[in-house]
Amino acid sequence: MSPTRLVGRICAVLVLLAVPACSAGPSDRPAVAQRGEQQQVPPERGSPGPRSLPPLGPQGRQAIDWHDCTASTRNELDGAEPAEDTRFSCARMSTALGSDRMRYGGTMRIALLRVGTGGIPLVVVNDVRGEPGTTFAARLATRLPEEMLREFTLIGVDRRGSGESEPLDCVPPADRATLTGFDPQAESRSELDELLDSARSASNECLLDLERRAQTYDTRHTAEDLEELRVELGVPRLHAIGRGEGSRVLTTYARRYPDSVGRMVLDGAPDPVLDPLARAKNQARGAERTFDRFTQWCEGQQDCALGDPPRELVQRLLRKAREAELPTTAEALRPGEVIRAVLGGLTDRSSWPRLGAALAAADNGDATELGSFVRDPVPAPTELDARMITKCNDTMVRLPPERATDVVRQWVNELPLFGGLFAQELVQCSPWPRPQEALPSPGTGDLPPVPVITTEHDPFLPAQGGEKLANSLTQGITVNWLGSGHGALGRSDCVTGIVERFFGEGSLPAPGTTCPA
Repeated sequence: MSPTRLVGRICAVLVLLAVPACSAGPSDRPAVAQRGEQQQVPPERGSPGPRSLPPLGPQGRQAIDWHDCTASTRNELDGAEPAEDTRFSCARMSTALGSDRMRYGGTMRIALLRVGTGGIPLVVVNDVRGEPGTTFAARLATRLPEEMLREFTLIGVDRRGSGESEPLDCVPPADRATLTGFDPQAESRSELDELLDSARSASNECLLDLERRAQTYDTRHTAEDLEELRVELGVPRLHAIGRGEGSRVLTTYARRYPDSVGRMVLDGAPDPVLDPLARAKNQARGAERTFDRFTQWCEGQQDCALGDPPRELVQRLLRKAREAELPTTAEALRPGEVIRAVLGGLTDRSSWPRLGAALAAADNGDATELGSFVRDPVPAPTELDARMITKCNDTMVRLPPERATDVVRQWVNELPLFGGLFAQELVQCSPWPRPQEALPSPGTGDLPPVPVITTEHDPFLPAQGGEKLANSLTQGITVNWLGSGHGALGRSDCVTGIVERFFGEGSLPAPGTTCPA
């Protein structure tokens, strides 16, 4: 690298780091009605008046160049079986790197997937964590009624830096291994210093590699990508489904482009009222409750004979991984991967038998199947990069080292399986520059009716968060699924039927509708 370019890259990092990097962490007590950069307070309801549900059409004229990708997509679906005549198409869409072209310049290519034969595009936005949005949309298509796929065409989107959307790969492999495998029950200052050192090294390398592009990987710019997609699809309104944290992209889109909002369903959503620290702790509580639900299920199943209570078994696996790592047919499993694998297994209720068998096999000396929840086939080796950078760009909270130690120790003691994991994800953001402004609160005065689906036992997003979001929207309608996993659409026949009627017929569910497990 030439001296001139090296100096330029270092200067770019110094400019980014000039943004205040630390702030005292807020309390994790329930939020009160106050405004501030770390608190998102829903606006008052009722001003202006409610909007009616937008029509579906017209169909529009797409300017996107699609190509067949059926074979490769089927290989990615890992057990899901599309109908024999189901075809998948893929494409790339160019979008501006940032809304301020003078500052950022250039473009980014966003990966898309299309499935269905209907004339109305229905965009699917997934979490930045886990499998890419295109793969999720393809999997969702295998769970939706055929009638819905004859009326609509699902359009899956790989969010910036993830999947095939110019995936981020800037964290050094040694730091990535430390961050993903770090002991979730480590709580001493010296141990956490090791985590912080890897986070600092990862941040420095990514800032050098990405330069000023680094802060364009966030929810705000993803919402702008959706507007570009709407234009490319040639439709006047964007009809969309957001799962989990992807729901936040849609509420941000609605604030930015209210006249472009079509029919939207939010399948799980982050709490819009709690500050980021309290929200993360609530996520850890949700994961603990979902694991307890898994334990209850396991105790009543003949094919889940673990020998010991699942919580005790997982703690034993963590001790084994801490002492000598858990053997697999490939690389041994580290403590952080053990707990991430368990969390991944909890996200889909249909995976619980497989999770139980994997835990039993790991206890007997072979953690290969348990490792498959985090290593095969997704998330990709660089999934950490996109998740970490997007998360850090979306939150104003930065934990100074002394505060981080207190938070991690408290969460590990209160929430022994998952508290440390969620606390560590906050610590990973400590060296990253704070964004220049907080995300807007999701509430707005002129949205059409929006069903917000909650899942009683969601390991990532507790149901209370979705209920609060629905209450913050002018016409939010809560639909409660009493099941378990991350996302209800395609898993609950009751929820799927409600969503199908909402999009296809414009039928609104009764407020507070409850669907059985």
